Amino acid sequence: MPLPEVVVNRSSPVPLYFQVAEQIEGAIQDGELAPGDRIANEMALANQLGLSRPTVRQAIQTLVDKGLVVRKRGVGTQVLKAPIRRTVELTSLFDDLTRRGLRPTTTVLMLELVEADEAAHVRLNVSSGEKVWRLERLRAIDGEPLALMCNVVPAAVADLERVDLARTGLYEHFRAHAINLRVAHQVIGARTVDSREAKLLGGRKGDPVLTMERTSYDDQGRAVEYGLHLYRPDRYAYETTLVDR
Repeated sequence: MPLPEVVVNRSSPVPLYFQVAEQIEGAIQDGELAPGDRIANEMALANQLGLSRPTVRQAIQTLVDKGLVVRKRGVGTQVLKAPIRRTVELTSLFDDLTRRGLRPTTTVLMLELVEADEAAHVRLNVSSGEKVWRLERLRAIDGEPLALMCNVVPAAVADLERVDLARTGLYEHFRAHAINLRVAHQVIGARTVDSREAKLLGGRKGDPVLTMERTSYDDQGRAVEYGLHLYRPDRYAYETTLVDR
């Protein structure tokens, strides 16, 4: 696939490698370069753009670091599927994906009504022995696993057995039953996966994943849901805007 036109401005204070990376990224985001398309090797790109190989190498590495392209021995540099970028706000993954026009598929791996353990007691402020729903789902895009999601919901909040959770998002169900989420405490981190998690997410044991822990509260201050989600970092990223005080 020929590279869309890339123009560098040598008098600009913006580094040349960044100019190249930014324009290639734009071509990927706009669909001019599709997943699977190959990008010319460093030498060919350097000759095409009149730049040094180290400059082009740095540009390609910038795209690799962003998860937009991958280097494959014997194949070259290929465009990857663009990662899902999610702003940090009180929405669900299902909401964010459908808002972008994507069609997520969900597999319900587990739904059981159990007595609250110590973790549920602390995070959801339920009494020891109170019934809670434990829900585990695998969410995918275009048949490719994206997230493994575990949620705990007090039985007093919702009867999840009556919900088609393969077709309906948890927050969507809350809204439909006038459960209005107002605030959440969220922690974003990272860890490695075990064998079962790796198999479900399509990777290997020890692969890194993004983690998101969230406890959500309704407009009465009641804790209605605790979630622990694992996201593939090659397909998913959190995005936020920072403002200087």
